[in-house]
Amino acid sequence: MPLHRRHALGLVAGAAAIPFAPRIAAALDYPTRPVRMVVGYTAGSSPDVIGRLLGQFLSERFGKQFITENKPGADTELSTEAVVHATPDGYTLLVVATPNMIAGLVKPSLKFNFIRDIAPVGYICATPFVVVVTPSFPAKNIAELIAYAKANPGKVNMASNGTGNLTHISGELFKMMAGVDLFHVPYRGEMEAQTDLQSGRAQVMFDPIIASIGAIKAGKLRLLAVTTPQRIATLPDVPTVGETVPGYSVTGGLGVGATHGTPDDIIATLNAAINAGLADPALKQRLVALGTIPMPMTPAEYKKSIADETAKWDKVIKFAGIKLG
Repeated sequence: MPLHRRHALGLVAGAAAIPFAPRIAAALDYPTRPVRMVVGYTAGSSPDVIGRLLGQFLSERFGKQFITENKPGADTELSTEAVVHATPDGYTLLVVATPNMIAGLVKPSLKFNFIRDIAPVGYICATPFVVVVTPSFPAKNIAELIAYAKANPGKVNMASNGTGNLTHISGELFKMMAGVDLFHVPYRGEMEAQTDLQSGRAQVMFDPIIASIGAIKAGKLRLLAVTTPQRIATLPDVPTVGETVPGYSVTGGLGVGATHGTPDDIIATLNAAINAGLADPALKQRLVALGTIPMPMTPAEYKKSIADETAKWDKVIKFAGIKLG
């Protein structure tokens, strides 16, 4: 006896939907197990601190662990690659810092393309940088730093967390705009750079406020200026670099990315959770206390932010001739 036409069409439609059912269910139930949050820096760095704070909030919100995994090295290449090659299911995320975005500009030989291979999930916060010097350095402000550097070309050591790192190219932007010659000294990480800066073996550094605020308060570093377009609420009496070098502006950004191909529903779920965290009074207060500026964004807005930052730093990297291979 032949099947009724409507019944037959229903069976065909149902069969066609079966392959997609597990993926839809995964998106609705996410997460069902622990989630890795890969950070391309050592413990105590700005991305690590912020990543752990967000991970704690997400763990409490979802009832599943969001575990920070530090994979420093190769100028964030290792951390990005770990996420690029992960299964696109939302269980391996990247804590994105500006160097993750621009690594390909410094090292064209990379086997991945950040914009193509990492899906933007959400922005966490803007991270102001500060210009700090060793306490014995004679300059007390940006104008005096410029004057001293011009009188001693190539003799002022500028520390960074590594070639191509934002701590490096922030200094290169300053050199370009202020017309000074600072000698770049790259270190393997924040602790090594700060050790030499505090001892006087290096004299100046463009550093995230999160990483240096403790040393500033302890009198181990002298704060000259913040790099943001306007003065920041946590340091209202500290001038901006732009007040002396018009147009100079650097703000690091931290966000979350996922493997390309991660289902849109999972990205939307994560984005909503991140933005809820940024609106949560307790988490927001902790972020602000660290000197950061919480900035909720949609995935589309974060994607545009990444594109804008990449275009900006591409010009600086080309001007400075920075290449790693």
